[in-house]
Amino acid sequence: MNALVPLPVLLPLCVTGIKLAIGPRLHRLQRFISLAVLGAVLVLSVLLMIAADRHGPLSVHLGDFAPPVGITLVADRLAGLMLTVSSAVTLLVLVYSLGQGMADRDDQAPVGVFHPAYLILVAGVSCTFLAGDLVNLYVGFEIMLVASFVLLTIGGTATRIRAGSTYVIISLFSSVLFLIAIAMTYAVAGTVNFAQLAQRLQEVPLGVRTLLEAMLLTVFAIKAAVFPLAAWLPDSYPTAPAPVTAVFAGLLTKVGVYSMLRTETLLFPGHRLGDLLLLAALASMLVGILGAVAQTDLKRVLSFTLISHIGYMVFGIALAARGSLSGAIVYVAHHITVQTTLFLVAGLIERRDGTTELTRLGGLAKAAPLLAVLFFVPAMNLAGIPPLSGFIGKLGLMRAGIEAGGSWAWALVAGSAATSLLTLYVMAKVWNLAFWRDAPPGAEEEGVVLESAEDDEPGDDEDDEEGRAAGPGGGTGPGRDTGTGSGLPVPAGAVVAAGFLGQSITTTKRLPWPMLAATGAAVALGLSYTVLGGPLTTFTQAAATELLARTPYIEAVLGR
Repeated sequence: MNALVPLPVLLPLCVTGIKLAIGPRLHRLQRFISLAVLGAVLVLSVLLMIAADRHGPLSVHLGDFAPPVGITLVADRLAGLMLTVSSAVTLLVLVYSLGQGMADRDDQAPVGVFHPAYLILVAGVSCTFLAGDLVNLYVGFEIMLVASFVLLTIGGTATRIRAGSTYVIISLFSSVLFLIAIAMTYAVAGTVNFAQLAQRLQEVPLGVRTLLEAMLLTVFAIKAAVFPLAAWLPDSYPTAPAPVTAVFAGLLTKVGVYSMLRTETLLFPGHRLGDLLLLAALASMLVGILGAVAQTDLKRVLSFTLISHIGYMVFGIALAARGSLSGAIVYVAHHITVQTTLFLVAGLIERRDGTTELTRLGGLAKAAPLLAVLFFVPAMNLAGIPPLSGFIGKLGLMRAGIEAGGSWAWALVAGSAATSLLTLYVMAKVWNLAFWRDAPPGAEEEGVVLESAEDDEPGDDEDDEEGRAAGPGGGTGPGRDTGTGSGLPVPAGAVVAAGFLGQSITTTKRLPWPMLAATGAAVALGLSYTVLGGPLTTFTQAAATELLARTPYIEAVLGR
């Protein structure tokens, strides 16, 4: 079974080379290969999770080089669960993207762009979850960064290039800081292997150990979008295509949370920075949800709720108890799925009505009842309505906070309750504006162009105003300049090139069935955490116990 550990990383990377060799030809084969590979990764992830639960952590030294020389990959309960959830979500998002037609238009590029970049992203995520040392963790982050920049800027619009550039600058800054932390760790411990560091860091002077912990936490807080290091996220994610935004928002920030979980329990068990983490958790909850309250665009609403609910996970890590870590792991799995689902629904709304601006939406509960159900269920799950999985995770965290006691813990319990209520308010606001009320006058017509070759440049405000006056709803629609720079209206149903790939998207009241099926499957996956709440909680409690014990992980890697 140990031989299976590297496959979730190696399989997507190897197939990426094959797909690049195929190029833009054989489109059906390209799609089949992508689906088959992600399906295989999902099966492998489930097998690793079951094996780790039954037999303890699994480890493999690539090339049979023992630490600290070789590369070590480890699959324990936590890594197995994260791999399984992420594999399921990435597979569903791929099906959604095929329905949207994004990947289908790769034939207009010199090489197929979306499929290889997506598979590389999956490989990077898997590498991060399985990494048994700091260098391999860094490599996983960088693999994700390369793929992320391609996916964020796909289509080549100016807005996406600007947002992608911001994302890359922030990521490169964190990468440099990560490299410095790795170099300092190796200088004081003589290794970067997690199992060896767990033993040797205890002999390092307390001040040096605290500095290393602070640097690594800063890196992972940037990746996870923990306040006050989260300002980049609301402007970066919503500009990407719906499937890309969904997988980024649902999954990539949780890679940072996973890294915090791994290093805080394995490398720094003394937990000297617990109060600082509690403060960051409380600030993330409240600032994020207040930002969501102030938004009127659905994608930005969801982006701010993402920042807010990262605070719940940091809350569990900060308490560093069995119950809190179990609750945090449950909440990570829950949030990956639910947040991804809500962004997929946002993409469906945009595909149908040409906008995610809530003030220009309405009547969807009557006009599209299936879409209303697909939004309502994960929205209530995110708000933590009993007995859904969001409630299970929050209940576990609050119980752990009450058991821990202390002023900070009680403040986090109160902040968690307030954030949950405000999340319910935000979701009710979205429901009322987009679904429950009547459609506002001048709603977008079918066939409105959503994507254009270039975004409006500064100084085009007059053209925008003229377009709003000419076109219904004031949005990108009939009579509005879509950003081609001509200032001329674009008629409904016109095909406008959308950047480097020549992509164009128009609204349609009849949504593609693969998009609906993938979103429905994501909703069902989120509900399955409720149905399997008992076994899931038992599993996460065992994972938390394993994290706190540290010995099973160390013995699996070092063989003693």
